[in-house]
Amino acid sequence: MGSSQRKKSRDIVRVGNSSPFEAPGGSQPPERERAFLVGLDVRTRRGTKGTVTAQAAVAREAAALQAAQTGSPPRSNGKPRIPEFDADESLAELRTLAESAGAQIVGEILQRRDRPDPATLIGAGKLEEIAGAAASVNADVLLFDHDLSPSQQRNIEKIVQRRVIDRTQLILDIFARHARTREGQLQVELAQLHYMLPRLAGHGVEMSQLGGGIGTRGPGETKLETDRRKIARRVRNVEGQIENVRRIRAQQRQRRESAPVATVALVGYTNAGKSTLFNALTRAGVLSSPKMFATLDPTIRGVDLPSKRKVLLSDTVGFIRNLPHTLVSAFRATLEEVQRASLILQVSDASSRLSAEQDAQVEIVLKELEAEKKPRLRVMNKIDLLDDEVAQSLQADAAREGSKTVYVSAVEGTGLDTLLERIDKMIDEDKVSRVHLLVPQKEGKTLAMLEARGRILSRKYRDGSVQLEAEAPASVLRRVKQFVVAPEFKSASVK
Repeated sequence: MGSSQRKKSRDIVRVGNSSPFEAPGGSQPPERERAFLVGLDVRTRRGTKGTVTAQAAVAREAAALQAAQTGSPPRSNGKPRIPEFDADESLAELRTLAESAGAQIVGEILQRRDRPDPATLIGAGKLEEIAGAAASVNADVLLFDHDLSPSQQRNIEKIVQRRVIDRTQLILDIFARHARTREGQLQVELAQLHYMLPRLAGHGVEMSQLGGGIGTRGPGETKLETDRRKIARRVRNVEGQIENVRRIRAQQRQRRESAPVATVALVGYTNAGKSTLFNALTRAGVLSSPKMFATLDPTIRGVDLPSKRKVLLSDTVGFIRNLPHTLVSAFRATLEEVQRASLILQVSDASSRLSAEQDAQVEIVLKELEAEKKPRLRVMNKIDLLDDEVAQSLQADAAREGSKTVYVSAVEGTGLDTLLERIDKMIDEDKVSRVHLLVPQKEGKTLAMLEARGRILSRKYRDGSVQLEAEAPASVLRRVKQFVVAPEFKSASVK
């Protein structure tokens, strides 16, 4: 068998319609773009998959730490075995991203090469084959599971005679689709403008306005001319508006921080169940969907802890492997909630084989936000998808003292009480103390406040007064310090 035949035999090609995509609300769009997916599996000379970048090295190191903490089985050399994204799983993730963008998948191809082609990524010969396969299913657009340089994108488009979109542009398009608030729309537009700016060179009338990916959303709707000077002016304008948003958000945060209320931020890989968990804890009713990046605009709601303290829970945008840097930068105003949080809840999909690798990708973004040293509690979600015996064993192991992992099912409500108790122990703001009080019965408002915002451990009535043993936050004890009668109450904590 010749070398060309051997190379061809390693390629995987699938052509055919996927299941129909339903738009939000159950109505199907009148026209959906027909997308053909292209994946690339690069093997290094040592036989490993993928190219080892600095980001991948950080991810592997973080994943190794996660696996060591969770007791993953070691390799023969003693290092933890880290399941990594292989080419098929990466292509499956691209398929999910494309469906989230509203595309109809009509075919896909996965090519295996020793190294990427610098001009066309996968080689001109393979592109001719892809062009024929895409034409046979009448594909509108080719989606590459890889970031393309501007020259690569132009070279590929000349050969296949179809629109070509890389992974970054696809993610940007999904963000544009899901942005609801003015703040979110501005942040997406800024990221899209930064992405498109280096791609202006070499384009003529076909780039007379910015197009936005699958559905030409985002800046394309504003019909901006692609002249560099005009785009640079628009970038400055959007950055100014985002800076105003950041100032307003900082003022709001300052008002919140003036009260002793801690903020807890939910972070995690996209589709790990953060919004479902957020709804289960707060009953906020925010959109939870199996589609990737269903949550884009941040939401903050109050949650009552077992100690009767209140914390603010913040739902944030999901992270993803190789999250475009332009998005992290554009969404910095939103992600500041993570930077300022008292506690980070890192939500993982317990049913995913790649949870350690996904956590490693989250770690990369947290480092970029300089939030990796924040107190953190790991929440393994979706245990309802595990075998019952396995789920019970994991919960029992996590229940031991000092564990920083909690296993929950946001859908079924399993483990949420344990999660709230663990959050309660890790929050330092508005510390809870145990005191003895002697409150006159006529102080009805004081007694009602203690009942509502503290825990009454014992109660005795004596000579027109109520003798109480209670646990309450410092903010409550400051208001009743004149009734404290026992030495257990330290006056320094309520001054």
